[in-house]
Amino acid sequence: MTKTDLINSLLAEAVKDAKSKGKGTEPEFDKRQVKLFLDMLTEVVRKEIKKAGEVPLTGLGKFKVQKRKARIGRNPQTGEAIKIPAKKVVKFTVAKALKDLIAPPKKKATKKTAKKKARR
Repeated sequence: MTKTDLINSLLAEAVKDAKSKGKGTEPEFDKRQVKLFLDMLTEVVRKEIKKAGEVPLTGLGKFKVQKRKARIGRNPQTGEAIKIPAKKVVKFTVAKALKDLIAPPKKKATKKTAKKKARR
């Protein structure tokens, strides 16, 4: 999905919302306003991440800064050991509800099934 596709999808959802509330087919905002909102959201996330903060997006996940330790890696072509310096990276943790849409959680084993497995 491209940024333009995202903007169009948001507008389509706004039209559906307007119809469900009996306001006709015109949403309260236009394509330009949706693009501006998306740009402002991106800027807020960038500023907060730059300050090493966290940005939670309920239902989607959380952006945060994670520190990685220095480590030894290998050059895949020569096999030579190289030093990889410590660094900070941006990490996005997906919300549990969103993960469960793709891969539903596994059922926990009950006492009966655990005993059966133990007998085998």
